[in-house]
Amino acid sequence: MDKLTIFFTELMRKYLPEPFVFALSLTFLTMILAIVIEGCGFVDVVNSWGKGFWGLLAFTTQMAVILAMGYVLATAPFTERLLDAITGMAHTPRQAVIAATLVGGIGSYLNWGFGLVIGGIIAKKIALNLRAKGVKVHYPLIIASAYSGFTLYGLGLSASIPVLVSTPGHPMEHQMGVVPLSETIFSPAMLAVTLIVLITLPLLNAALHPKEESKIIEVDPNVDAEAKKAPSMNLETTLASKINNSRILSLVACALAAVYVVDYFASGRSLDLNLVNFVILFLGILLLGSPINYVNKLSEGIRTIPGIILQYPFYAGIMAIMDHSGLVVSISRLFTDVATAETLPFFGLVSSFFINFFAPSAGGHWVIQGPFMMDAAIALKSSLAHNAMAVMLGNAWNDLVQPFWILPALAISRLKLKDIMGYTVVMMFWIGAIYMAAVLLWGYLGH
Repeated sequence: MDKLTIFFTELMRKYLPEPFVFALSLTFLTMILAIVIEGCGFVDVVNSWGKGFWGLLAFTTQMAVILAMGYVLATAPFTERLLDAITGMAHTPRQAVIAATLVGGIGSYLNWGFGLVIGGIIAKKIALNLRAKGVKVHYPLIIASAYSGFTLYGLGLSASIPVLVSTPGHPMEHQMGVVPLSETIFSPAMLAVTLIVLITLPLLNAALHPKEESKIIEVDPNVDAEAKKAPSMNLETTLASKINNSRILSLVACALAAVYVVDYFASGRSLDLNLVNFVILFLGILLLGSPINYVNKLSEGIRTIPGIILQYPFYAGIMAIMDHSGLVVSISRLFTDVATAETLPFFGLVSSFFINFFAPSAGGHWVIQGPFMMDAAIALKSSLAHNAMAVMLGNAWNDLVQPFWILPALAISRLKLKDIMGYTVVMMFWIGAIYMAAVLLWGYLGH
């Protein structure tokens, strides 16, 4: 196992560029493929790229908000005490890796945005705690392990594609109808897969820990030095200071938010990313106690979002090229043209994995791959639920090596992409084996 991880770690260290360079390189590659494979003109490709460049602007803002405000929620005193209790349970490097994987995985299962943040934070806390006790834990691995739990989002409560197609009025309802969650993430097959991942992924990650102390890279004890310089609570007795530190204002605002949320669900509306951000914002205000405390803590969280703001527009441009040129259909056809009703979910999973390099947002991914996959499923009389879930799993599988989503973990940990990617590649192979076996068995036994 050591030889395998050393191989991939060295490979990534030598050849993997920074995430922004990766995004630029992928942009150029997509343009070349559109010109060579689809016969598109250069100017046409550039125009589709430019027109789509800001296509994820709303999503970029949502992601920036969920990361910055999720950071506040995950570092609030109440959450800190909970995480400290979990941190105290890890006494050895392998226990630390298992704990970080479980927290990141369970957090992502509940909500992908929360999981991205909470996993990185607990991993860093455990690493710092063990270092203070004189226990050496490999920092890049524990961060990679916490991030690896993100794959459970594809099986969880915020899995974009299953949640979308279960909502009446979704964009493809005329083509495929409404698919209840009982047939996707809550089906016996997918619940079993969730359990298998929750049990085996932490054990795999623990086995990846270097056995030789010389190969262990510990966390920098000053990794949080800048955050600790954040302004402290203003203790002046002026009227302005009293208002800034007023708990009453926070409580009133949170009470109004609670009324809105109750009415939101009472009126039959479904959960979306905007509501998730709304809840995270006001939970943070409630847990921080006063407006000034929240503002000060948010200033720390904002330092985690520059990579998202810079790179997400480039991925939007890539998605626009894929859609406009027809590349996504060509990639899908490579697999679906040889599929049967039973194997279509498998080929959907594999094609989804590759498409996710170019369209890493599950929502945008589904918009361009979903219609073709559903047409193929209808033509082959293959289960619509199975195929929709296969596309979701392919997306979640690829996320293990997708810089688009690793950015929050890198921002929290202060590590570079090449530091952790060697480990996530190994994790990707294991998760891929589980997902491929699952959709094949599901296709044959559940068809």
